[in-house]
Amino acid sequence: MTEALECQLLVIGGGSTGAGVAWDAALRGFQVILADRGDLATGTTGRFHGLLHSGGRYVVRDPGGARECARENVILRRVASAAIEDTGGLFVTTPLDDLEYADRFFASCPAAEVPVEEISPAEALRREPRLTPAVRRAFVVQDGSIDSWKLVWSCAQGAKQLGARILPYHPVTAIVREGDRVIGARLHDLRSGGDVEVRAQCVINAAGAWSGQVARMAGCEVAVRPGKGVMVAINHRLADCVVNRCHMTGDGDIVVPSHSVSVIGTTDTPVEDPDDIEPTAEEVAKMMTAGDVLLPGFSRSRALRVWTGARPLLPKTATVGDDREVSRSHTVIRHAQRDDLGGLISIAGGKLTTYRLMAEDTVDAACAELGVERTCTTAETPLPGSTGRNYYRLPDHQADFEKGRADNPMVCECELVSRSDLLAAARRNPQVQIDDLRRVLRIGMGPCQGGFCAFRTAAILHGQKEYGRSQANAGLRAFVQERWKGQRPVLWGQQLRQAQLDAWIFQGVLDIEHMPT
Repeated sequence: MTEALECQLLVIGGGSTGAGVAWDAALRGFQVILADRGDLATGTTGRFHGLLHSGGRYVVRDPGGARECARENVILRRVASAAIEDTGGLFVTTPLDDLEYADRFFASCPAAEVPVEEISPAEALRREPRLTPAVRRAFVVQDGSIDSWKLVWSCAQGAKQLGARILPYHPVTAIVREGDRVIGARLHDLRSGGDVEVRAQCVINAAGAWSGQVARMAGCEVAVRPGKGVMVAINHRLADCVVNRCHMTGDGDIVVPSHSVSVIGTTDTPVEDPDDIEPTAEEVAKMMTAGDVLLPGFSRSRALRVWTGARPLLPKTATVGDDREVSRSHTVIRHAQRDDLGGLISIAGGKLTTYRLMAEDTVDAACAELGVERTCTTAETPLPGSTGRNYYRLPDHQADFEKGRADNPMVCECELVSRSDLLAAARRNPQVQIDDLRRVLRIGMGPCQGGFCAFRTAAILHGQKEYGRSQANAGLRAFVQERWKGQRPVLWGQQLRQAQLDAWIFQGVLDIEHMPT
């Protein structure tokens, strides 16, 4: 049996852009449905290095993109503060970098509205003692760290509070047309096995690197060019601020503190299929060696895991070669104007830092499509949980946990997840998977990579009747397999020992491959 739904705007894609569109549109009074093929923010948004851009990385090559980042950085600190850690950032000139570029960088920042201050190498080393002592110039910028999952969930929660429906695990199987107009889409519910047909006045294709695939379902093209980027997580914070090399952007030239770990990135390789982006040991080795240039000894650190994301690049011309030459600005396509196909709008390009601006431009286009005028208020309206002052701070999380520790046993030591946290998250969403809980609570994201907390999670949820036996066993197996994908290319030294311990736990003790389902 097919479920039938109706709305004004159907948003396809549950990353930062799609969730931002849903929040913006709901604030403007539209009836909204958001659908994603998996959990929210499991595509590009959940697979980046966590940088809240100051705009500094683009001031020389892409000043327009830098200006957008700088302006949105200020806005997000006001409306999405709960998802942000105000780390600050440094651009440093190493002995391998051209001093002339440092002059160009410093001179380009004011024109791109990027606040910058030059400090002495000695002051840079005082702030970040692990920096290479051979730093020749150093510049302070307003970089930060942003939790993409928390950001997306806040957008989705805000939209739901205003009446939107959020449908994770609902991939699109067809775009429905009547003549020269898109009137909706057919979805498949991966959890129930049923189908859903949504009729909409306007369909917004916010599928990012997959937007070309969605557009082809409607019989048109979005020439998005996926760019593969590799990132590696180190098991502790090597620096407390974002550290960038002051040169024309390249591979492995930024280290971002993210919660209790450090993330180095990234590569930029064109790919045909945004789902075919498996990382290699060679790419990891390249990142680790590059880290030594900024932070000597980086390559001897314990690499927890590696992952890749697919950037939704949209070249303005067909002659652009290197993906790094592609502007990080976004493009909104009204297919009624370009392809004589009404009822469909596509958004591609951009950065997570500019997601709010991308959503504003997209909903503006939807208003034009529907012939209405409704003002965007996302630059002034805080997301649920944000006050404009409550930045995330790692010590605060530790202090909050210690308050109730005596009566609330720990499930995950690495990320300080308590039993009550786990049960509350599971009861908010009865269909939640253990891997979804990883994104909600960060279970399995610390140094043990789920070695101890994964089986505890499954056991607690089963013991509290949240999971049946089959669901608990299947969820545990799926979680362990998903964690393993990102560990294979980093198995050496201490991480190899940790992986071997995890293998003994899950195979030798639990015999996970033969648990009954």
